[in-house]
Amino acid sequence: MVRKAEREDIEAVAALYREVIEQEEQGKAHTGWVRGVYPTRAVALEAMEKGELFVWEEEGVVVASAKIDREQVPEYRDADWTYEAPDDEIMVLHTLVVSPAKAGRGIGSGFVEFYEKYAVEQGCRYLRMDTNAVNAGARRLYKRLGYQEVGVVPCNFHGIENVQLVCLEKKL
Repeated sequence: MVRKAEREDIEAVAALYREVIEQEEQGKAHTGWVRGVYPTRAVALEAMEKGELFVWEEEGVVVASAKIDREQVPEYRDADWTYEAPDDEIMVLHTLVVSPAKAGRGIGSGFVEFYEKYAVEQGCRYLRMDTNAVNAGARRLYKRLGYQEVGVVPCNFHGIENVQLVCLEKKL
């Protein structure tokens, strides 16, 4: 079940970030995330306080999270978007994280499905998101779900240097 996050979910979301970063440090994941830089507990807390953090809960345990809002990060200006969409019709998915222990069970796909339905409910027909070029798993997932890669933007992203930011979009 996906729901808006509450303050008591923040530690669980931060733990998900740490789990994935540990996998990254062990060479078992390729997200490009960096411990203590991005994402952090503060990132989750800020999103929750704005009402933009969502969690996927199974049997009372948070197993996935993402930020959903209308904020296009500054790096998006350098992407070659297919659709000239008005800002008030664009919804953005940020920092989707699934517990490595739950990987491969459809939670990522389910979260994106929730994101799409939420966007429609909010009057947004244009969906945008990004991922690090090294995150081959996310890129495959998003392609399978109908998202088109519109470009790769070299940048420093959320404090992480030398990121190749893959920008993706879909029109509903």
